[in-house]
Amino acid sequence: QVQLVESGGDSVQPGGSLRLSCAASGNSDRPFMAWFRQAPGKEREGVAGIGIKTNNPYYADSVKGRFTISQDKAANTVFLEMDKLQPEDTAIYYCAAAKIYSSAAVYLREAGFHYWGQGTQVTVSS
Repeated sequence: QVQLVESGGDSVQPGGSLRLSCAASGNSDRPFMAWFRQAPGKEREGVAGIGIKTNNPYYADSVKGRFTISQDKAANTVFLEMDKLQPEDTAIYYCAAAKIYSSAAVYLREAGFHYWGQGTQVTVSS
């Protein structure tokens, strides 16, 4: 079992930045982790993912060039640095972990992930 705890959500103005953190504990066999988000009235979508051993990042087109995923292996923590935030980035952001490094995980599909955090709210508004 893997426990995931997100933090760092806040309210910011358009153009601002935030850094989300996801602290993982429990089973260390989680080769791929990612961030998803769900806006009001919309389906949950994958935002960014990272291979834990490879450190390879993957991004949704909507956030490329603005968001950066990274990790601190020693602290079992994955980060999401979000810059140039826009109102459409408003959502609950969830951390997710996969049991295997699958194509579903790399393509940021929910089916590729087995563990989820409770989420942290990000609001972008003037």
